[in-house]
Amino acid sequence: MSNKNLAAEAPISFKGFREQVLEDYRLLSLSRECSILGRREVMTGKAKFGIFGDGKELPQLILSKFFKDGDFRSGYYRDQTILMEQGHLTPQHLFSALYAHHDKDIEPMSGGRQMGGHFVTESNEPNGAWKNLTKQKNHSSDISPTAGQMPRLVGLAQASKVYRALNIKGSERFSNNGNEIAWGTIGNASTSEGLFLEAMNAAGVMQIPMVMSVWDDDYGISVHNDEQTTKGSISKALEGLQRNDTELGFEILTVKGWDYTALIDTYQYAEKLARNEHIPVLIHVQELTQPQGHSTSGSHQRYKSEERLTWEKANDCNLKTREWILSNGFANDGELDAIEESNKKIVRQAKVDAWKAYQNPILEHRSDLVKLIEKAAQATNNDTNFQMIRSELMNIVEPTYKDLLHAARKGLRILTQYEHPIKAEIRTWKDQLTEQLNPKFSSHLYSQSDNRLENIESVSAQYAEKEEWVDGRIIIRDNFDA
Repeated sequence: MSNKNLAAEAPISFKGFREQVLEDYRLLSLSRECSILGRREVMTGKAKFGIFGDGKELPQLILSKFFKDGDFRSGYYRDQTILMEQGHLTPQHLFSALYAHHDKDIEPMSGGRQMGGHFVTESNEPNGAWKNLTKQKNHSSDISPTAGQMPRLVGLAQASKVYRALNIKGSERFSNNGNEIAWGTIGNASTSEGLFLEAMNAAGVMQIPMVMSVWDDDYGISVHNDEQTTKGSISKALEGLQRNDTELGFEILTVKGWDYTALIDTYQYAEKLARNEHIPVLIHVQELTQPQGHSTSGSHQRYKSEERLTWEKANDCNLKTREWILSNGFANDGELDAIEESNKKIVRQAKVDAWKAYQNPILEHRSDLVKLIEKAAQATNNDTNFQMIRSELMNIVEPTYKDLLHAARKGLRILTQYEHPIKAEIRTWKDQLTEQLNPKFSSHLYSQSDNRLENIESVSAQYAEKEEWVDGRIIIRDNFDA
């Protein structure tokens, strides 16, 4: 169970190490500011729900340092720092996802279609052709069901094993001789799910290159580990999976989530085992915290004791990293304060820019619709209904497309009793907006690639002249040899 320490791959000067440490702290602080301001955006009503990676930043940052091109992550909704470290996620992207911005160029994870915190990278070109996945860091789309990422994680890790064992034609875009790792992440509470336990057992049996990180903050929303995990610890509960000199299994490692150097040693060792030897590794990252609670749906002050809340403040991984930096002379308080203040400004500006990018097109459409409503009022001898529609539209501080379309339809219903060209103008405006929005909300429900089903020429079944009737099970059996 003890962690293995490895020397650095190459010597590094104090100056070089200091610069790296401060750059890491800059990212930790940036990610935290995104979480803090993101929660506030939900509380003000601009976003509907928020769940963030605060309290888990440091281990995610260290994990990402050993994540190479070609690797895959199958994780969950707290992994924002991993994506930020790899350049896949910016503060503006994060806020655009919170607002569910439907433009994929602005919200690249899902174009506003998934819950915030659900991250993904594209595996296909716009025409549907496969990208070269060995040239990018890959993230399979996160999902909300707890532990739902585990079966996929096993499949991704097994793929590397298959590619190393077999000479598969055309595999160059998918694997470099099976040298890829499937990185899994999960919260401590979700390790009680059957999918997690089944997946861990399967990985141990198959000996696949999987590194499973458990972010453990002692709670599953309001339920403490002692009430949901045997021995109160997933690494202790799974000790039977630990490999030894005569039996295969997992390498099980434990590490404190606030310990910068120990995390580096742990992930460096885990990466070598998984990548080079295809040995699965479980990393139980302990003593993490929830600075803002589980999500915007609740307050952890309601179920945690004052003693626990005080402990969490003192053992926050960002705070502990700051203390470590100061104690080792890498920076002084002023330098770290400057980093934090700079990040506050960056994140505030990113929030403003994301909101403007989301709202400005809606406001422009509203302006066009209001002009039409005013025109309709004039055409109907100042029908008070149109005055009310205009007033209601202008009083909406943060309108949505739904508000605009609702107003347009309401106006068209009123105009059924009038004959005037304005009726056609409002209908045209509504239809054009609907046509513009439709692909942003409804595209890709089915494949739109060049290889989609409707583009494939069908081949009719051919039957022998003399029919032979056999049981269906025979057909299924023989199909494997076809």
